Amino acid sequence: MGRNTVGSVAGEIRQLGGGKVLIVTDPGVAKAGVLAPVEDSLKSMAIPYFSYDGVKPEPPSEVIDHGAALFHAEGCRLVLGVGGGSSLDAAKGISILAGNKGTILDYTGLDRVPQRGAPLVLMPTTAGTGSEVTRVLVFTDERENSKNVVFSRFAIADTAIIDPLLTVGMSPLVTADTGMDALVHAVETYVSMNATVFSDLYAERAMELIVRWLPAACAKGTNLEARTHMSVAATLAGLAFGSGGLGAVHALAYPLGTEYHMTHGRTNAVMLPHVMRFNLAGATHKYARMATLMGRDVTGLSPMAAAGQAVEAVKELLQAIRVSFQIGDYGIPRGDLPKLVEGALKQARLFVPNPRGLEEDDVRLIYEEAY
Repeated sequence: MGRNTVGSVAGEIRQLGGGKVLIVTDPGVAKAGVLAPVEDSLKSMAIPYFSYDGVKPEPPSEVIDHGAALFHAEGCRLVLGVGGGSSLDAAKGISILAGNKGTILDYTGLDRVPQRGAPLVLMPTTAGTGSEVTRVLVFTDERENSKNVVFSRFAIADTAIIDPLLTVGMSPLVTADTGMDALVHAVETYVSMNATVFSDLYAERAMELIVRWLPAACAKGTNLEARTHMSVAATLAGLAFGSGGLGAVHALAYPLGTEYHMTHGRTNAVMLPHVMRFNLAGATHKYARMATLMGRDVTGLSPMAAAGQAVEAVKELLQAIRVSFQIGDYGIPRGDLPKLVEGALKQARLFVPNPRGLEEDDVRLIYEEAY
């Protein structure tokens, strides 16, 4: 981690045994010239590579399957993911399929990947998903219009290179969405029923950094201090949820993404304050501590009132970065709320670690408040 660490990629590839590299990225990253320092590093050690820039947002399973076919056709030995969460997740999937038969859909679920795939190096160009340090990859099954998740230790990168200079080109919009994605990871993990001593440490520091530095990163993309702190925070949040898990924010956000093609970070941002308010009774003291971490003075307040200040801090942050947290502002008809409820209930696995239980009526009320 650190500025200019992108130049270390060739040395890391060599330490993993060398060989031809499949670079996995998206068209935006490729056109923006972000790959230039990556390619320069590889060329400096005469490491051959082939670039696959066909990754789409919320990557369809076919994107991963096609990338795996290219990996074999090009005679590659390692996978290098460069980009946002979609590119990193696609790279994970391609790495898995390099050593396992079938399609990525065959491995949906918990620990269903039988063996290790190709060596994997991940380099984020956003400060949000934390995918570079997790064992999770998310992709879309377009036939079912659903999000699928693979949980596997074989999805963990051999090497993660976090260079904040790679994030400088993000627009204020992408900076806001990805930064809020990282904040949701930290918040949800912190109050998760599966939270640990270690996830608490990561989540607390991530929340402090994001609330302080995300507005500055949105305000001026070339602010390297802000970019550096946000890169650190996103990785810490990824380490946190890899240990403690997520919750109802993600469950209620998923249908907004699959039905209306909103970005993952934006859907999380929209739902965050509403799910937090619903959850207050289930993790009051954690939310009260969160309010302090986010800069709120809770002196003299009752635990519940202090916890409520965490919700207000998040709303204030969203307003500062110009992100609406009302569903109605995104052109979604109120009559579609039942469809959102139905979609969220399909993600009920995420209700299990949530600090407060949810029934169908609870989900409906949260969406109505969010509207």
